[in-house]
Amino acid sequence: MIRREEISKLDDFFTDLGKRRNKGGYFCRINGYNRQIHEFILRYYEAARKCGAVIEGKLNNPDEKNLSYYNEIMGSDFQRDPEFIKSALKKWLPRASLFQRDNLAASICSTLDELKQAGKNENMLKNAYVKFMCWLYYRFEGIVNHLGEEKLPKILYEGSTGSYELLLMKVLFSAGCDIVLLQYNGDAEYLKLDKNSEWSSDLKIEGMTAFPESFSLKVIRQDIQNALNCERLYGTKPQFSNCTNAWISGKIMDDIRKDFGSRGNDGAFFYNCFCRIRGVEDKVTYLNDLYRLQLDLKQSQRNIVIVNGQIPHPSSEEISGIHHGNYNDVSQMISDLSSNLSFLLGQELRRIVNKAFVDIILEESRAEINISRLTGRAVYMLCWLKRYHLQLFPNWKMPQTAAFLLMGGCRNDNESAFCRFLARLPVDLIIFNPDLSQKCCLQDNLLYEVNYEESLEVSEYPDENSGLKVGTAAYHAERDLDKMVYEDTGIYRNQQYSRASVLILQTMYEEIPVLWDQEVKYRPNFSIADSVVNTPVIFAKISGVKDKDLPSYWDSIRKLITPDTAVIKNVPVITAETPNPVREFATEFFKNGKLLKTVIKSHKAYQYGFLRENVQDYILDKLQLLIDQKIIKGTFENGTEYTIISTVLNLDKNILRMIQKFDFTKKNPKLIYVIAGETMLSLEDTISVAFFNRLGFDILFFVPTGYQCVEKYFNRNLMEEHQIGEYVFDLRIPKLGKTSSDQNSASSWFDFIFKWRK
Repeated sequence: MIRREEISKLDDFFTDLGKRRNKGGYFCRINGYNRQIHEFILRYYEAARKCGAVIEGKLNNPDEKNLSYYNEIMGSDFQRDPEFIKSALKKWLPRASLFQRDNLAASICSTLDELKQAGKNENMLKNAYVKFMCWLYYRFEGIVNHLGEEKLPKILYEGSTGSYELLLMKVLFSAGCDIVLLQYNGDAEYLKLDKNSEWSSDLKIEGMTAFPESFSLKVIRQDIQNALNCERLYGTKPQFSNCTNAWISGKIMDDIRKDFGSRGNDGAFFYNCFCRIRGVEDKVTYLNDLYRLQLDLKQSQRNIVIVNGQIPHPSSEEISGIHHGNYNDVSQMISDLSSNLSFLLGQELRRIVNKAFVDIILEESRAEINISRLTGRAVYMLCWLKRYHLQLFPNWKMPQTAAFLLMGGCRNDNESAFCRFLARLPVDLIIFNPDLSQKCCLQDNLLYEVNYEESLEVSEYPDENSGLKVGTAAYHAERDLDKMVYEDTGIYRNQQYSRASVLILQTMYEEIPVLWDQEVKYRPNFSIADSVVNTPVIFAKISGVKDKDLPSYWDSIRKLITPDTAVIKNVPVITAETPNPVREFATEFFKNGKLLKTVIKSHKAYQYGFLRENVQDYILDKLQLLIDQKIIKGTFENGTEYTIISTVLNLDKNILRMIQKFDFTKKNPKLIYVIAGETMLSLEDTISVAFFNRLGFDILFFVPTGYQCVEKYFNRNLMEEHQIGEYVFDLRIPKLGKTSSDQNSASSWFDFIFKWRK
């Protein structure tokens, strides 16, 4: 019989009997979990499945059919005697050898003797003996003829054992097999049967915790099946694999220039680099260093791909060129998508790429994203590989390594997955992230990172076609001073920001003269977030005349007229009859609820091309916002959205000049409407007013009559209305500006902006 020995490491279980200390066996209990234990159980399960037994749950007692067959073959005789038991085993388990029967009989007899000494009567001993014989025949007959061999059979028992089951384990162990008990609920039940742990050892490894609730041998079987699926997905493994970064010195710009042969001498590997460089070491020399790098790589006949900013999304043609479908599981998806790699030239390259593709998709699948999103990500990876493969791998052979230089970092998970994929191919992948305010979402265990404290805004990688611009030390010093002075200090550079979001102030009437001529940065609720200026503006209607004091009333309006203020004394200003060269094309500029900005900018009717690019974008963004917010009645109901587009895209150049010079942190443009009669804003006037408000203009309506001359075409009330006195009718508007002449009508936007300032 075999004696129990203590293991020194988990691998001892898989050592042949003759090489073990004292040729002993191992009988262990596992009461805790970690990844090492998981891997061991995975391996032990496979060993037990091939030569041994796996017991899930517990051993059921022999049923009536089992007992009937036993009595038919063996009869009812029983003797607690080694010779009797040997003879019975020869008849009951004929495949067992003499040596195995002797060991098994001795072990059974020893166990029955212990039961006898514990006070069990003869009938109880017979019942135990019959149980042992039935279990040996029905559950363990397959391992009996391997007991005591050099490669000991393995038993893996899941769950708590009862007293007779544990006794049988003791019998089988002594007869020559290894046993592992998986006890998910701890050791308490076991120690009731073996108080001093005389029969088995409690296996303890550093870092063990309680078993996860979800853990079971069913999980182990799934892991094994997944491993088999992976082998099938990989197909024929490549002869060469990547040695990534292990050979580098850390001076990346020098490392990437190294000749392939000087990187390493193991012919089983291609040696590549996978690195992200955040910040810059020297602002003055940075761009020149990058320029020289790509020149050196080209001179050494390296294949290079340079991508600036975001990797361009695959086109519809590229996506349709990848065979894909709907999948039920990851294995099915990988197996099908891998067939697309036939475009690669060279069998070994296809095997390298296939393995990397399988590895990355399996890793991505563990991030709990759904199969549809994962499929989309995999298709993107294949589209990008197909786009760049001829630049990276023309006539590839070992140990050639291409270079992929990405300026700006990974902006999304699709780019991140593609870069991780490339990093496992014969490619040096360098990510340049010089602007520290720009984040790169890439994470990978293989990634080597270099970090510098200096930051530099770089829009594209410098090459001979990019018009290389390099700054002097003084230039960069001035930029640094700019950041110190103008970032988070309350001091702002001229035209520092190109985007604004409007906040309409709710004020007392008496506050309007105080706030009116202030720079917006001093107004309540002014702020800047993510380079967007939150601009507080005044948008109000003043109804009535305070104390019916007309001289004071007109004087209060005059005091509000600043150099940035335009006064309109007659409405409507624009009507449906006003000439508009954009009107006939408005339907071409809008589709599926979105402005076609590229179409607009390239159209012959577009009049704003002379403005700064960011001003054009600001106008179009606010136009889209005006439509989306449905501020104007009839939007998305009767085609009013096209009137909005044609009106906003036909502003006079003088109003455009006001927008062009509008600095979002300083004084904003202002409009004052004085409407003393019964006329009303037209639809086009209302669109203009709403648009100017969205841009950031201050707008006041003085309506001494209190009439509803402003609200007709607004979908909701945006203005604050102040009732300052009694309504007064039939007023003639006097001169309000400081000019010598008075214009009482406005026939064009030119008149609107300049000729009515009084």
